[in-house]
Amino acid sequence: MGSSVTADERAVRLGPSLSGTNLERAGDYNQRVVLQVIRRHPDITRTEIATMTNLTAPTIANITGRLFEADLIIDAGRRHGGRGQPAVRLRINPDGCFAIGLNIDRDHVTLVSLDLAGTVRSRVTRQVSFAMPEDIVAFVRDGVADIRASGKVRMDRVLGVGVALPDDLGRVPMPHRPAGYERWADVDLQALLGDAVPWSVHIDNDAAAAAIGEAQFGSGHDHASFFYILVSAGLGGGVVIDGSYYRGAGARSGEIGFLPLAGEPDRVLQDVVSLSALSARLEHAGLELGTVETTQAFPAAYAQHVDAWLDEASSALVPALTAVNCLINPAAVLIGGRLPDDVLDRLASDAYRKLTAAAPNIPTIAPIHRAMLSQDAPAVGAAILPFLDRILPSDAILIKG
Repeated sequence: MGSSVTADERAVRLGPSLSGTNLERAGDYNQRVVLQVIRRHPDITRTEIATMTNLTAPTIANITGRLFEADLIIDAGRRHGGRGQPAVRLRINPDGCFAIGLNIDRDHVTLVSLDLAGTVRSRVTRQVSFAMPEDIVAFVRDGVADIRASGKVRMDRVLGVGVALPDDLGRVPMPHRPAGYERWADVDLQALLGDAVPWSVHIDNDAAAAAIGEAQFGSGHDHASFFYILVSAGLGGGVVIDGSYYRGAGARSGEIGFLPLAGEPDRVLQDVVSLSALSARLEHAGLELGTVETTQAFPAAYAQHVDAWLDEASSALVPALTAVNCLINPAAVLIGGRLPDDVLDRLASDAYRKLTAAAPNIPTIAPIHRAMLSQDAPAVGAAILPFLDRILPSDAILIKG
């Protein structure tokens, strides 16, 4: 059975203890930084890496040698046209390692496999309402067997399984929540999945995983600091500052879903901005959200109801977005969720238009866009968690014992 890695362990940062590090951990961190540089800058040369990282040429030579031995990078040929001997160009080896991501939510479960380049090698999603723990075990067991049979992933190079799920999954009241669903409050995911997967299990909040995924393989290339909004069965948020996910004192930063609605103290924002709210609206009209794959275009019969939800949801987001802009000053606000791209685009543009009209005097208003990893973001983000623990840069690496 693999080990479990929690959000709290990933949140370790330099704090009052001013913990130091040792040469072994510093060397590991430097290797992770070099790998990250190569991943983000395909066809880069060793000289360019040294300039970018401020590491010496011999250090870069040693690190890239180890990365070649581990099959994490490949030689992409030589760059011609300059003086002297042509320089070797380096790229990530997509087949160097893999990870599996699992997203558990109240309306679906999704399993993806991811390679080192961030490409989704396989995806399976099941729209199931309030899946119980035993349902998840069966789903994961079947999903992993399918991945193995597909041959798309080298199973001996899988680093681990990341799991993304909402905080308080079994505690937060939701429409149609069945009796017994509160069992999730006491579930040990490591023990639950231990018999289904042979790898380590890495657990995080779904919005945090989505934001981490966006920082690593999405808009994080363009925005070092952003606020992420995840529209799921509930509503979550995440804060990325200077490329690092910020969790807050109790690891509950970004919880915009629980902001009270203006003038309605008994209701919160996720009562309006969520797939549950959209589902309730459709249900009232005699339609059913569960009959469609929400990442595909909605049928024509749904249009007027989706339009009405978009109008209400974008208006409800304005006070929260005002606070986000004033308190965090992000470079962008990114919206993701299991909705068609055009619906997410409209939610982003409508919210921005209403925000600029309602709060023209706030110092800055960040642009609002659909996240690049919008639809399966929690599952993809979950798959990135083993990469962060094993091979990509993380603040916690310098402080781990």
